[in-house]
Amino acid sequence: MAAAAETTTTVKDLEKKAKEAFIDDDFSLAVDLYTEAINLDPINANLFADRAQAHLKLNAFTEAVSDANKAIQLDPSLPKAYLRKGTACIKLEEYHTAKVALEKGASFAPDDSRFTNLIQQCDRYIAEESNALTSTLSTTAPLISVPSGDDPRSAVSDGTNKEAETDSSLSQINEVAPSKPKYRYEYYQKPEEVVVTIFAKGIPAESVVIDFGEQILSVTIDVPGQDAYHYQPRLFGKVIPDKCKFVVLSTKIEIRLAKAEAINWTSLEYSKDMPPQKIKVPTIQSERPAYPSSKPRTKDWDKLEAMVKKEEKEEKLDGDAALNKLFRDIYQNADEDMRRAMSKSFLESNGTVLSTDWKEVGSKKVEGSPPEGMELKKWEY
Repeated sequence: MAAAAETTTTVKDLEKKAKEAFIDDDFSLAVDLYTEAINLDPINANLFADRAQAHLKLNAFTEAVSDANKAIQLDPSLPKAYLRKGTACIKLEEYHTAKVALEKGASFAPDDSRFTNLIQQCDRYIAEESNALTSTLSTTAPLISVPSGDDPRSAVSDGTNKEAETDSSLSQINEVAPSKPKYRYEYYQKPEEVVVTIFAKGIPAESVVIDFGEQILSVTIDVPGQDAYHYQPRLFGKVIPDKCKFVVLSTKIEIRLAKAEAINWTSLEYSKDMPPQKIKVPTIQSERPAYPSSKPRTKDWDKLEAMVKKEEKEEKLDGDAALNKLFRDIYQNADEDMRRAMSKSFLESNGTVLSTDWKEVGSKKVEGSPPEGMELKKWEY
């Protein structure tokens, strides 16, 4: 029981720190802290929902959907999980999926106006997509034009059946036309990862199996009643399987491949003809900054500074200036006790005694000692 209590306290501490980091706008740190807490308490729906919110702030919308789905799986009545899933899906332009999630969440929090506002936003986007599709269809020319008043199923005056000819032509075209891939995909990359998108609409998550190897991506989409789709390329570069992830959305499958090294992938699949290219990461320069000049000859400021210091060191002074420089050099190179001794003796003696021995002057008042032939007078104020 003591160990369980200790674990609970640790999770709460990490959760508190994560929330503080979120408030301070350090969202990356918040994600890391929530991840540590989840590792200790992997069935806590709130941790997944809160990490989804941090992912939203980092524009990591795929990760946000994944965390929100996990939170919903652990607690199907958690409103904020549906809210974050809906928000992330809107950012991913998955408006139908977003609306379904938001409507479900609104049923658990009917007084939360955020659900209402986001659902209305989804309706607007869905209507805009529908109008755009209708406009596209209305401007597309028909494949076969039929004169008004004629029945396309009737034979024309020369005794031939146009419908039969059309069907025959189409069948011939279908026989000749090559079969196209079942799903199309595209990818883009960042310095640290490659994102692959497979456009597969309406695929149940349980019908998708994706495995990650060191340099292999294996995708299987097996929908009942359809031919299974397999895609297993050898990747251009190596990845870190444990850090790779994917999410199944209503219109696509998004796969994130964590690069094992910072190289530029010139293609998704491996090719001997395309060697890898190192990505140049800017480094912080340790040298002193170089200052631009509009003059044709730029001064070397480091050299100039060294010359000034050398001149100051070799400068020959006379009288009080030389004495003051001597005192200044002694004080600058002295330890703490020597400095205390110098300050005390100089002040108490009205500038007539300067001692560096704290043992001598630390326990008594330093009396003034004017030069020979001079008299020490006390000023009256």
